[in-house]
Amino acid sequence: MRSVNRRVRADGSAPTRSDNRRVRADGSAPMTGVNSLVLVRWLVDGMNVIGTRPDAWWKDRDAAMLRLVDMLERWAAADGEHVTVVFERPPSPPIRSTVIDVRHAPKPKAHAADDEIIGLLRIDPDPAAVRVVTSDRWLADRAWAAGASVEGADSFRSRIEG
Repeated sequence: MRSVNRRVRADGSAPTRSDNRRVRADGSAPMTGVNSLVLVRWLVDGMNVIGTRPDAWWKDRDAAMLRLVDMLERWAAADGEHVTVVFERPPSPPIRSTVIDVRHAPKPKAHAADDEIIGLLRIDPDPAAVRVVTSDRWLADRAWAAGASVEGADSFRSRIEG
């Protein structure tokens, strides 16, 4: 079953296109005003999402990263989502985006993206408003311990593919 990101205003009504598409990590609206909504910030383990489809991505990892960023940009722009995707190494050539935040670990190594995601959660003033996307149980456990919610990479891939 695919998880749904519920969006409602504090008065219980559905948001309109003019709303800023904000919601708490648990799907509820904040109580700060009738039209106030809180943004779920997505922290995406990029290679976990790429690896959910056996489409020969391993033959050209940089092209796979670019395809994922393109998919995330379209989804974020259409749904008003705030997305940070983290890769274990910098793509070549570098990927730039004005729609999402594209990051990579400072040193390429196994689990480097996981460490970078945990580092971002540690400095976040409101980790409860963050949803981490991963298929890595270790990262999921660490994200939950930091106060973030977690969505599986396969479920998330289905979400962004529409």
